[in-house]
Amino acid sequence: MFKNSIVGFFIAGVIGVAAVQTGYAQTDTIKLTAKQAEDRFLKENLQVIAQHYNIDNAQAAIITAKVFPNPDFSFANGIHATGVSDAFNEQSFSVSQLFTTAGKRNKGIRLAKISVDQARYQFFDLLRTLRFSLRSDFYNVYYERQSAKVYDVEINSLSKTLGAFKEQYAKGNIAEKELLRIQSQLYSLQAEYVSLQTSVDTSESDLKMLLHIPANTAVDPQVTDALTGKDVVADVTYQQLLDSAEVNRYDLKNSKVAVDYNNMNLQLQKATAVPDVSLSVNFDKLGSYGQNFVSAGVGFSLPFFNRNQGAIKQARIAIDQSKVQLQSQQDQVESDVTTNYKIALRLEKMANSFDPKFKDDFTHLIQEVYKNYEQRNISMLDFLDFYDSYKTNTLQINTLQLNRVLSLEQLNYVTGTPFFNQQ
Repeated sequence: MFKNSIVGFFIAGVIGVAAVQTGYAQTDTIKLTAKQAEDRFLKENLQVIAQHYNIDNAQAAIITAKVFPNPDFSFANGIHATGVSDAFNEQSFSVSQLFTTAGKRNKGIRLAKISVDQARYQFFDLLRTLRFSLRSDFYNVYYERQSAKVYDVEINSLSKTLGAFKEQYAKGNIAEKELLRIQSQLYSLQAEYVSLQTSVDTSESDLKMLLHIPANTAVDPQVTDALTGKDVVADVTYQQLLDSAEVNRYDLKNSKVAVDYNNMNLQLQKATAVPDVSLSVNFDKLGSYGQNFVSAGVGFSLPFFNRNQGAIKQARIAIDQSKVQLQSQQDQVESDVTTNYKIALRLEKMANSFDPKFKDDFTHLIQEVYKNYEQRNISMLDFLDFYDSYKTNTLQINTLQLNRVLSLEQLNYVTGTPFFNQQ
């Protein structure tokens, strides 16, 4: 009777797996689907909001590039002159205006507009990266908590069993090896559980940061299994994924526009070598040439020494460098798509090879094992070994499901396209 009641703790735990929830220290809980989490992220994420200001800053630079230089004005009034009693009446002023040459202003405007494109691409690439982190953390929290439930059940059952075994051992009803076997398994499970909970807490913390959710609030991801038995990756060709990445990867777009930026910068640096011209009008009330003397002037630097050679050379080097970086980025995109497509196909094939009813059948089977134990067909240790096998298989199934979902998110990330968004 004693051993039967002990195993009863396990059976009650197995039946109640679906209802067990891991404990939280938080004071409130927010339930979110992946779509709801993404909507909140776009509105609340502070990194996204801060990065968007870079676009506004770049657009403001266009205004600066468009405006003409201000005219210069100077005025002088006489104070003292030897032998002249009315030196104060001497007054002169000058107005000058700088005119840029060689199309510097238009080139500067075009350069500023390219900078706006760069800021936009950097913003959308950050959005792509953070969205991937968000969805990865979301599914990590969900599936790791599913695994934690298995530990929760077994640890609670083993803790009760250990207490009962200690009482029976003190009375001499069971052997010490049975007590040590229970203790060993319990301590091993507790160590694994702590490690798993640490991973859950880390993923949840990152998730809350991305969603701008208070630290004392828990996030409860809501996930529906819509992938079982479906060939979602196999239905999309490799070429479709690669073509989409070429069009929608904003880091690749940024590498392309960097070449345009450096080409335009070279044109601007060459134009800078051409001197700008300053035109002026001058008035001298009591000039030495005559009263109310008006003159006009022109001024420019003589390009004898500084012809902007260094900046022009640097601009040429930047073009060559950006072309190499573009080729490297294109190779990286192709490699990313190829590798992750293979991984996703492999995981999809493996997941779909599993019988969907396996998990439920395995849970039901443990109840049959209990009946066999009641009939003394198996020992207590055999039952514990079977339960350990149940735990291992359940964790493997959860890990496989998680890896499959993450492989789809990785494909979304490397293509820059939400091909496989799971809600």
